Formats: sequence, C-alpha cells, structure tokens
Amino acid sequence: MKVLLDTTFMLPIVGVSVKGIASEVLNKLWQLRRSGEVELFYTEFNLLEILWVLSKLNYELPIVERGLKSIEKNMVKTQPKYSSLLKALELRKKGFHDVIDLLLYLTAKDNELLFLTYDAELKRFLEGVGEDVSIIIESV
Repeated sequence: MKVLLDTTFMLPIVGVSVKGIASEVLNKLWQLRRSGEVELFYTEFNLLEILWVLSKLNYELPIVERGLKSIEKNMVKTQPKYSSLLKALELRKKGFHDVIDLLLYLTAKDNELLFLTYDAELKRFLEGVGEDVSIIIESV
C-alpha cells in the first residue's frame, strides 16, 4: 500500500503534538512501514506546511532537525504533475480555501497513491464538485 500523508500526521515527527491524532495511529503507520506493508510518501508541500506551523510555535530546533531527517530517510518524496497545479487553482476558485490540502490530494491522485487525512471538510468539498474521493483514507 502506498500512502501520501496529510501534514497533520507528520507534525508529531518534528515535535508538534496534534490534537486528535492518536499515538496508536502513528505507531501503526511506522510499524506497517517497517514491515514493508506500507510505503509512506511526502511532498515539498508537506514540508512547507510544517514550517508554516512551526513558525507560529515555540519549537526545539534539534527535534525539528531530527524529525526532518527522519522524514527524508523513512519516506519517499513525490511531486505533483504540472496539471495538478492548475487543477488546484481551479478547485480553489470553486471555493476550497486550503491550497496545500488540494495539492496534496491531487498529488496523491496523480501518482496513484492513497491519501491519509482526517480532513472531512476537504472530502465533502471534493465529493461536492465531483472529484474521486476513493483514494482518501482515514485510517490504516
């Protein structure tokens, strides 16, 4: 199983506790990754969003550095197709406010990955505009 993570699942790796993210979900992801059952993916958009969140918080640089190195070492970097960038703009114009979430969804879709997110608002919006939400998963 190949899974692109929503940034919410990556924040604890850099030392940010996230309300609603059960530690057992994170532990299960890493366990599945170690066993080879799951391949975890990230994008530059995730890293940008991580930096945005960290810039508004108190953080410990050594923990952030260790976390970023862990992401790079244990996950596969992927990127959107050019068409995804244009599609994100189109979907933003239709009313969804978070371009990063749109880019993550579209990157997963274009690269035939599942997209792990708890973002019910994103899923409702995508369903409402006729997008395929079958790649969105809420647990592992």
